[in-house]
Amino acid sequence: MHIHILGICGTFMGGIAALAKSSGHKVTGCDAQVYPPMSTQLEKLGIELIEGYDPSQTKLNPDLYVIGNVVSRGNPLMEAILDKNLPYVSGPQWLQENLLREKWVLAVAGTHGKTTTTSMLAWILEHAGLAPSFLIGGVAQNFETSARLTDSPFFVIEADEYDTAFFDKRSKFVHYRPRTAILNNLEYDHADIFPNLAAIETQFHHLVRTIPSSGLIVANGREESLRRVLEKGCWSPVEWFGVEEGWHTVQQGDETRIRFGKKEEGILSWGLLGEHNRSNALAALAAARHCGVSPGVGLDALSKFKNVKRRMEIRGVSNSITVYDDFAHHPTAIATTLKGLREKVKNARIIAILEPRSNTMKMGVMKDALPTSLIDADLVFCFDSNLGWDARSALAPLGEKAETIGDLGELVRKIASASRPGDHILVMSNGSFGGIHEKLLESLRAG
Repeated sequence: MHIHILGICGTFMGGIAALAKSSGHKVTGCDAQVYPPMSTQLEKLGIELIEGYDPSQTKLNPDLYVIGNVVSRGNPLMEAILDKNLPYVSGPQWLQENLLREKWVLAVAGTHGKTTTTSMLAWILEHAGLAPSFLIGGVAQNFETSARLTDSPFFVIEADEYDTAFFDKRSKFVHYRPRTAILNNLEYDHADIFPNLAAIETQFHHLVRTIPSSGLIVANGREESLRRVLEKGCWSPVEWFGVEEGWHTVQQGDETRIRFGKKEEGILSWGLLGEHNRSNALAALAAARHCGVSPGVGLDALSKFKNVKRRMEIRGVSNSITVYDDFAHHPTAIATTLKGLREKVKNARIIAILEPRSNTMKMGVMKDALPTSLIDADLVFCFDSNLGWDARSALAPLGEKAETIGDLGELVRKIASASRPGDHILVMSNGSFGGIHEKLLESLRAG
């Protein structure tokens, strides 16, 4: 079958393209901007990419169009598809009907930590010899790819609560029908599509309704929102993590001990930072055990786990100043990322650089929570280009340690000027941020 994918250069749709190609389909695709790294990854697979959404692409005569949620009404190619009554389907629905239907699906849902936890879980199963298929919203460094299709019965997938497509406003994860589901956490996000937290809780409960009674829900016991979700109705066993009656950690000196209830399962020994990553590990260990992987094997796998790209990734060191790249863009993720770095660097200075780029952040919905989330930073620089709210006023509670700048070149100069040997510069954005990491390192090298 020939499928043509609209919005192919997004991480999720690019992953679907790679999986479709692996399963024997002819795959082509288009996007508004065709650019690395996804364009490079797809071209290596022999997938033809077209820039833009010109209606002439219907002349390719594919058997099916697979539509990414970046595509909306008014898109010229989509309008042509509708006018000609051509067959189309959403990415998540295509995935379920063609690749997931006969698999043991392990889905990782939550506001934060999905990509990291999905990568951990896939790696644990890989280390245990189960060779899972996977689709991850980032490049898992243990695999050096974001998607893979194997003959294994197990399929690990990052389960996003964002909407499916312009014609299907359910969350993506409703299509996946997992046997094992991780509910990592649940906070308000995606203000462009959800009016409030209750609306997101409803979507999470739709997911819960699809899990069989022989399945397993692994849920964060510290999240009242998740408890509310399960109180609406639950037909599957539940294992909690983050609380003493379930999976939890006990710190004994420098050792992080893993316990399930009162039973000690082993010691977590690895290089990742922060309580949030320890929590992610608990969820992954519990989900893997449901597939028959013992916690001991899981812990051995985690000792060899390499974090996902753009999660506290060190981009370089210049003049004893370390520059990190992180995907954090929600206040909670910003706070936990900074807390983890603070645990590592102790009293060294942390310079936090923030680009409020997500739709929710651009709308200013979370702006009042930003000062508290940045409390662990010694200096804060906020890139306030094209925001619909006043970043300077929002960050005023931080006083003189916070500065807002709307020009990227000026931002780089100010950061370089403020930096001194021993500092740790943490760049947080869910986009490329104009290549600021290399620009900073170059400026620091120039002295």
